[in-house]
Amino acid sequence: MNLLHKIAATAGLLTLAFGAAHAQNKELVVGSSATYRPFAYESPTKEIVGYDVDMIKAIAQKAGLQIKIVNTPWTGIFAALNNGDVDLVISGVTINDKRKQSYDFTTPYFEARQLIAVHSNSTAKGLKDLAGKKIGVVTGSTGDDMASREFGKTNPDIRRFESTPVVISELANNGLDAAIGDNGVIAFRTQEHKQLKTVSDASFPKEYFGIVVKQGNKALLDKLNAGLAAVKADGSYAAIYKKWFQADAPALPAQ
Repeated sequence: MNLLHKIAATAGLLTLAFGAAHAQNKELVVGSSATYRPFAYESPTKEIVGYDVDMIKAIAQKAGLQIKIVNTPWTGIFAALNNGDVDLVISGVTINDKRKQSYDFTTPYFEARQLIAVHSNSTAKGLKDLAGKKIGVVTGSTGDDMASREFGKTNPDIRRFESTPVVISELANNGLDAAIGDNGVIAFRTQEHKQLKTVSDASFPKEYFGIVVKQGNKALLDKLNAGLAAVKADGSYAAIYKKWFQADAPALPAQ
């Protein structure tokens, strides 16, 4: 091999090495809809904050990933992933069989279920105890479905609203006896009103949130799962959960 060939070969190896290092250190774009307090929302200074944000930052640090979080409207968040505008999505996405047909999910990072909010002097222990009570739900939500199945869809005691904050405000102002909604949002909003408390009904089914990547992106999925496992193991998950929900973190399944 002459000198020119040696120089060209060395340059080629350096280019490959640089390319590999660059790919490894690539800043990943994280899509999250910053309208879902306390999971992701904009602070007064327009910084995206929330439980999801703290979790993905902790996971990325453990996995050695560089990330940039971008406020991505929920209505277009999966299209953004499909188009490559974002590399992954963390936005309170429930893991279910239908979504698994199109996307890959990490192991769960949040246990989702319905939660009941009532006045602090209420003796209600679960959904059945709300018979004859004025119950607030978000129109078309899982809470709406559960109340409708238990008490009848046209029951006048079921009061429907456009959002959980409105429901909790109505409850706090004594316009309702109870509210049913997603546990994360209900727990967070109830903290703002000392006259309210939450009630957990063991019959409510559990669901889980996961981080979403393109189907087949095993390399990224493995890194995220490794980072999440480390966050669970070192107590970071429990600390982040406590910070946002003022409660002990539930144990999460390994897959």
